[in-house]
Amino acid sequence: MEKPLVIIILGPPGSGKGTQARLLAQKFNLEYVGGGDALRARQEIEDFTGKKLKELMAKGELAPSFIIIKTLGDTLEKIKEKSNKEGLVLDGWTRIIFEAILTDEAIHWYDWDKNVKVILLNISNKTAYNRLTKRRQCKVCGRIIPWSGESKELQKCDQCGGPLVIRPDDNIEAIKTRLDEYKKQTSKTIKYYKKQGRLIEINGEKGIDDVFNDILKKIEA
Repeated sequence: MEKPLVIIILGPPGSGKGTQARLLAQKFNLEYVGGGDALRARQEIEDFTGKKLKELMAKGELAPSFIIIKTLGDTLEKIKEKSNKEGLVLDGWTRIIFEAILTDEAIHWYDWDKNVKVILLNISNKTAYNRLTKRRQCKVCGRIIPWSGESKELQKCDQCGGPLVIRPDDNIEAIKTRLDEYKKQTSKTIKYYKKQGRLIEINGEKGIDDVFNDILKKIEA
């Protein structure tokens, strides 16, 4: 496959973006760049922005685009300087069309625009609620434990052994807000990529392995 490879993952909350992004990163030796992880890390800085982000995200509201794009730019600069990976996978950076356009500009700026794949994972709202209210996160390493297959039986993190907790932003009210925002905002981003002929749509209702295999078939075709 042509390199460097850049994969952009889209989908509603609970669609498995993070899980599939990490599987793709491992498969193709890509740098995983998670928007949610980066913003949660930003919350830990006890300044005005960190505190406000914590309040905002706990309610399921979107972080402002200028924070998202600044964080992405800083992250990509570090990757360009130090990474020995063969590309990157972007998870959670293009929720609104403005962010999608600026992300395209950033990818072009860093000379990563020759082999870009845009993956959309489609699931129903019912599936989203079911997955999000039951999934857990490791309190130590931050790993998301999906509510699927053998993962349901885990009592502690299968990577570091840390305790598993429900994420603060995985409550019913916050999930509803995030799904409403997705329908209102991300639908425009989806049309943006579709109009360019770059969108690869995947049925995210299937199990993790089946979804991953469907993605591989599409991007390796």
